[in-house]
Amino acid sequence: MSADLPIVVLARHGETAWSKSGQHTGLTDLPLTERGEALAKRLGDRIRGMKFDRVFTSPLKRARDTCKLAGFADVAEILPDLVEWNYGKYEGRRTADIQAERPGWELFRDGVPDGESPDQISARADRVIQVVRSVDGNVLLFSSGHILRVFGARWLGMPASFGNYLLLGTASVSVVGYDHSLSEPAIRLWNDTDFLEGK
Repeated sequence: MSADLPIVVLARHGETAWSKSGQHTGLTDLPLTERGEALAKRLGDRIRGMKFDRVFTSPLKRARDTCKLAGFADVAEILPDLVEWNYGKYEGRRTADIQAERPGWELFRDGVPDGESPDQISARADRVIQVVRSVDGNVLLFSSGHILRVFGARWLGMPASFGNYLLLGTASVSVVGYDHSLSEPAIRLWNDTDFLEGK
């Protein structure tokens, strides 16, 4: 793994009321909780000192506020394709409640009624990857859990359904990049949250 190859740091937003309660939060523009704001500041401490050639954020408030509290608002650019999965009729609902009505349902495989399909969010993640790969250097992304999980899957060339296995906690830091060359995409770090508890 070459230290000269660029990296992409994925920063999930801090806690919101619905991320705490386990409700699917797509386009509902919730603010961070007080704890979420504190976690966002710790996230900033975790990545401070790293050099980024471009910083992009989702247009949603929870991502923009995390970006600001982490110390990157002055250089961040809004990237609309980083917006969270559109959950359609499942917005605000918990997975267990959905599965009680629809046994075996999996977001990353089945999508949602009146929302985005896995193919649609995969296409958005691919567009983000195109933007990232056009940058000559390191990139930092602030966004939400499910779109970042699909981004991770697509970075590896896997289908969106692979995102089901890439868990992300609030205010987590993950890093993708390459192994020996730009033709070998790889995950270098995933779902780092130890720093949030002072470890």
